[in-house]
Amino acid sequence: MSEESKASSTNEDTKTEGSKVESINSDPTPNNPSKRISATSIIAEFEKSQQKGKLPEIYVGDTVRVGVRISEGNKERVQPYEGVVIAKRHGGLNKTITVRRIFQGIGVERVFMLHSPQVASIKVERRGKVRRAKLFYLRERVGKATRVKQRFDR
Repeated sequence: MSEESKASSTNEDTKTEGSKVESINSDPTPNNPSKRISATSIIAEFEKSQQKGKLPEIYVGDTVRVGVRISEGNKERVQPYEGVVIAKRHGGLNKTITVRRIFQGIGVERVFMLHSPQVASIKVERRGKVRRAKLFYLRERVGKATRVKQRFDR
C-alpha cells in the first residue's frame, strides 16, 4: 500500500479497523452521536471511583478489627467490631467479608461491605492458619474449640 492510499483511507475524524468505525470526534451532540461510550465502561469507571484506595490484605481465618461508623442523632462515632473472618465474597465494589465474634456467650456474625462509607477502618490483628475457604464449621463449635491457629508467614 502506498503512502497516498494510506493517507486517503485514514480520515482525521475516524479510525477504521476492518468493519468497525470508531469516531474520535470530541464534540458529541444529540444529533451526531459520534463518540460512543459503552455502558459497561461507564459502570466500571464509576465503580473504580467509589472504591477505597488502601485496604489491607484480608484472608479467611484472620482476626480483624473493623471500625464501623455509627450516627446517633447529629453525632457520629466509630465503634470497633473485632472477630474472625469466616467468609469472603464477591469482588470489586461489592466485596464483602463475614466477621464472627462471641458476645456474652452468643455467636454474632456481621457482613461488611469493604468499600462502604459505613466502614471507617479495617485492621488485621492476627493472621489465621486455616485450610478452608469458608469457616462455617466454627458456628457449631463452642469455647476454646473456636480458636484458629496463628500464622506467622504473612
